[in-house]
Amino acid sequence: MPLAGHLIELRKRLVIAAGALLLGMIVAFLVTDPIIAFVTQPIVEVAKARGHAALNFGTVTAAFDMRMRIAFSIGIFFSAPIWLWQIWAFIMPGLTKKEIRYTVGFVAAAVPLFFAGCYVGVLVMPHIVELMWSFTPTSGVNFYNAQDYYDFVFKLMLVIGISFIIPVFLVALNFAGIMSGKAILKAWRIAILIACLFAALATPAADIVSMLMLAGILIVLFFAAALLSMLFDRRKHKRQQAFLEEPAV
Repeated sequence: MPLAGHLIELRKRLVIAAGALLLGMIVAFLVTDPIIAFVTQPIVEVAKARGHAALNFGTVTAAFDMRMRIAFSIGIFFSAPIWLWQIWAFIMPGLTKKEIRYTVGFVAAAVPLFFAGCYVGVLVMPHIVELMWSFTPTSGVNFYNAQDYYDFVFKLMLVIGISFIIPVFLVALNFAGIMSGKAILKAWRIAILIACLFAALATPAADIVSMLMLAGILIVLFFAAALLSMLFDRRKHKRQQAFLEEPAV
């Protein structure tokens, strides 16, 4: 296909993806009330305990802005099957059958892990809010800025979601021949240290249960990636040996 054809195809895919995102945002905008109620539940609990806590909308457009930001974020997830397919349909003709098979496998593993990480972020978030509130002096009042609060929740989910797919990238590096399974496994001490540090930063220091849960999941995923990479290396080595032992014709 000539360059002009690629550009026309890209424009077509982008238009379809943008349309799907817009439709997803419209649907998400209609359900922002239960989403806001869910993410602000920790603030409600704080208000019940102290009576001085609320989500603060500091400007005239702040409430609408927050709903639009939520609609955009949720709309991306709602429309993900369509825009992911458009990306895939654009690059697939340039891939070999083997590359297509590997790519499908990596995506199939990465997507559920990412959403699992986001779910863990949702579980951890209320504990962080309540724990941080406990440091407020009795004479203080907790008014949480709506935009800052949403950014905190969204970034927490995003960071933990991304951390869950790091093992997939380790396996991808192994497939590409950049790192062997043994090399990945040899870094287990560093991996455990990084997992514990990340869990300590992502969760409050006093919330030991959430920290251990997050660190434990990351460590298990790391060892699973190392074991899978070693199995792939073993299969690759067997194929190479079989090829070398084949009699010359």
